Amino acid sequence: MQEQFMKYLKAKTQDNTSFVEEIASVLDIGYDAAYRRINNKTNLSLEESVILARHYKVSLNKLFEVGSPNTIIAELPPQPKDELGLEMFFKVSLSNILPLTQLKSSEMIYSAKDIPLFHTLNDSLLTRYKMYVWLKDVNSEMAESKITFDEWIKNIPESLLQSAYDLANVYKYVNITSIWNETTLTGSLQQVLYYFEAGLVSKDLAIKVCEDIDTIVDKVEQQTIKQSLSGAKSEKYYHLYRCDLHTLHNTIMVATKDKKVFFAPFTVLTYMKVEHPETCNLMYDFLQKMMRNSKLLATAGERDRTLFFNKIHQKIQITKERIKMDDKMAFI
Repeated sequence: MQEQFMKYLKAKTQDNTSFVEEIASVLDIGYDAAYRRINNKTNLSLEESVILARHYKVSLNKLFEVGSPNTIIAELPPQPKDELGLEMFFKVSLSNILPLTQLKSSEMIYSAKDIPLFHTLNDSLLTRYKMYVWLKDVNSEMAESKITFDEWIKNIPESLLQSAYDLANVYKYVNITSIWNETTLTGSLQQVLYYFEAGLVSKDLAIKVCEDIDTIVDKVEQQTIKQSLSGAKSEKYYHLYRCDLHTLHNTIMVATKDKKVFFAPFTVLTYMKVEHPETCNLMYDFLQKMMRNSKLLATAGERDRTLFFNKIHQKIQITKERIKMDDKMAFI
């Protein structure tokens, strides 16, 4: 394990720097002592491992992960259990994405089971509704209460909204490839119906949320044709693929020239951040195969593109009609 760890650290050293001299300097030991540790003739102490991990900005988890093909370490974000936790979730997500804006070659691949987050975090009723639904799922007190969406939106903290807007804005600086299918919006529409039928969202606001979703689909269609996000900075691209072969899972892959990392969801807002190189390469290759079996809607032809978005709009319209029919279906 120590040999693999040292190889990992050496790969992070500048080419013009003597690795032995650097280790000796970091650990404050002699040249020979550093050489013995690098060549696995002397074991690293726990304290030395910590010092090296801090210097090279490597998690100590790497000590257990590097060189192991079957063991990976995943990082979890803060668990949002209330409004403050949700705000921190947005801020941590921002800190994960922000460094990518400094890299010209960075790319994000989004396998979208639901509407991608960056499309929904704007000054709209949908943004507020999504927050309400997330908190109802993760906050036990809010889940047990009968507070309606109409009541809750009256007191949303401005700092919570601003953290969402900040996160959405940073995506304009990153190349994005999204993979959708005709069921991508189904979950969001089902949620609107569920909370409306449960009496937790009024008819007027439920219809307005559907209209916000409709607006997003219109905007995504225009961005698909232009192959760039609205308001995107510099020359960042936006590519949308239609995939009919594979099930989508809201997986996000971030790839740069030197590194890959992906985020795999396993609850409503909780995800696993995976940096294990072999696992990231497997995920990246799978997403590339998924795209090869999909249609890039910008070049698929107007007919295919129009049919795809029209079917999504039809689902939204059906949802609105069901909400409007609620009173007519009631028996006195």
